[in-house]
Amino acid sequence: MPDAPTPTDAHRDAFRTDLLDWYDRVRRDMPWRETDDPYRIWLSEVMLQQTRVDQAAPYYERFVDAFPTVEALAAASLDDVLRLWEGLGYYSRARNLHEAARLVVDEFDGAVPDTMDAIRQLPGVGPYTAAAVLSIAYERPHGVLDGNVIRLLTRVFTIDDEVGATRTRRQLQALADALLDPERPGDFNQAMMELGATLCAPTSPGCLACPVQPVCGAYATGTQEQYPVKKRKPPVPHYDIAVGLVFDELDRVLIQRRPEDKMLGGLWEFPGGKRQDDEPLRETCRRELQEELGIAVEVGPLVQRIKHAYSHFKITLHAFRCRHVAGTPISCEGQPLEWVALENLDDYAFPRANRRLIETLTERDRQPSLFD
Repeated sequence: MPDAPTPTDAHRDAFRTDLLDWYDRVRRDMPWRETDDPYRIWLSEVMLQQTRVDQAAPYYERFVDAFPTVEALAAASLDDVLRLWEGLGYYSRARNLHEAARLVVDEFDGAVPDTMDAIRQLPGVGPYTAAAVLSIAYERPHGVLDGNVIRLLTRVFTIDDEVGATRTRRQLQALADALLDPERPGDFNQAMMELGATLCAPTSPGCLACPVQPVCGAYATGTQEQYPVKKRKPPVPHYDIAVGLVFDELDRVLIQRRPEDKMLGGLWEFPGGKRQDDEPLRETCRRELQEELGIAVEVGPLVQRIKHAYSHFKITLHAFRCRHVAGTPISCEGQPLEWVALENLDDYAFPRANRRLIETLTERDRQPSLFD
């Protein structure tokens, strides 16, 4: 594997000037670009991980309204944080942000750390987030390396190596640092990400309007869409999940909270689990409720079937209305359980597929019981 290309001084200076001139003319208005508050800049960078700007912006606005300072976030309950995060996905971001806010208040006197060593101590803060916050909030000279920047750099410098490899990432980071404008590191990093997000798109890039097109190797050879080089992904697995809508004599439904150290940790859900082999789905529901909660149920009709995709797998959620027959529900993992009236389910944070199910239940709430 060859070493990473090294820009000449003239190449680097022209790249900086052209990129920043373009950014000053066309940069998009975003709420987090209207503040120099390190907390709010940090929050925006966390939200923008794996999330488009248009999706993140309304969440950011609601979040800062509820938690305008890092102290307010640290004092909040995890349930309150997750409710505001609901629908944004990748919930470990919210849990880490909440834990990190408490650390900032307890260990850093409420000031978001302004050095690489210190900020990397915060839960959920990796190399990209650290570089982004330090450069944008504190003008520290750290180059960012996210998916947009990686795509841009591999095209400009025609880097043919697989971008997931450790050595390739080191090469790309060295390039990002070498190109960085030390006078305007925050703006430069945002300009790189802006260019990748708008013109240097994965398909059909807008090369004719690109400020760095004259020095782009991929444009010169017409190979833009061959970059970046990625490892082929394996097929996405699919799972059938059966859940029980267990109601008591007061027509309250049973929900349980997921362990915080697991996927979707801290969110509430309807109890159930994964289908085993060719097991009938009603049997999956009955078995899972017996194993998870120690209760016997009568599995009634299918209420809804929901397809949902996560980052690395897909599910079909099959929800059955169930009647509680015997046993006192106790979580085998020691997680909290609640019997909740349908009209109060909005007080709890749920994964998106469960929330869609709640919407169906609410619509049917005035209908006679499915067992009557």
